[in-house]
Amino acid sequence: MREGDLVTRTMAPLASLPPEARAGIRGVLTDIDDTISTHGRITAEAYGAMERLRAAGKLVVPITGRPAGWCDHIARMWPVDAVVGENGALYMRYDAAGRRLVKRFVADDATRRANRDRLAAIGARILAAVPGTALASDQLYREADLAIDFCEDVAPLPRAAIDRIVALMEAEGMTAKVSSIHVNGWFGAYDKLAMTKTLFAEAFAIDLDRERERFVFAGDSPNDAPMFAYFPHSVGVANVRAFADRIATLPAYVTEREAGAGFAELADLLLAARPVG
Repeated sequence: MREGDLVTRTMAPLASLPPEARAGIRGVLTDIDDTISTHGRITAEAYGAMERLRAAGKLVVPITGRPAGWCDHIARMWPVDAVVGENGALYMRYDAAGRRLVKRFVADDATRRANRDRLAAIGARILAAVPGTALASDQLYREADLAIDFCEDVAPLPRAAIDRIVALMEAEGMTAKVSSIHVNGWFGAYDKLAMTKTLFAEAFAIDLDRERERFVFAGDSPNDAPMFAYFPHSVGVANVRAFADRIATLPAYVTEREAGAGFAELADLLLAARPVG
């Protein structure tokens, strides 16, 4: 199923998440842009929510389309246990005991190097074909994908232009996904969910297929659809409604507030949960 072909779930208010489910949540996985961030900024409220969750013993893992260069910083500096970046091209986690950054990529170094020239040429063709677009400002820090900006640092483009970008990427044999700010394209069939499973197996010895009910995923846009579909307790921050007609499987629950405030709303709900029994 392609993103946007069919909405297969109705979102329930976050407050209706059952108490026993709240009490059993072991960790929170979350998109970054327009889920933790608000108008391009991480608020103190949202950052504090991550810190409070981790202090309470929850695993906290951003699952983002942002680049490897950002992930290095996030893994080292943020109150998180690891980060999945570039829509599943990699994960990074900081091993504090060993004082080293652990990196895992889908493709090896040689493959990523060989793909960069191809991605640059495709990017140039897209910019020429779709007026108003630009390379994402973080493209320089990417290892495996091409990010075309349609509203972060350029005037917001209409949906027809976004669809055109997707079509051009797919015509080049790329996988293309739409976030709230970019269209990301890459060579390969991986996605956020595949690398998340790899991370949890390798870093935390957790089989997500068996434990998925003990984790929440929070997101807001079409490229989060595989995560929404996989996790029974998936949550959309309120601005997910802007993309509701383009998300193949909507999240199970939706917050009252948007973006970072919605993420903080989720954290508050989980941290207030009392053990059942």
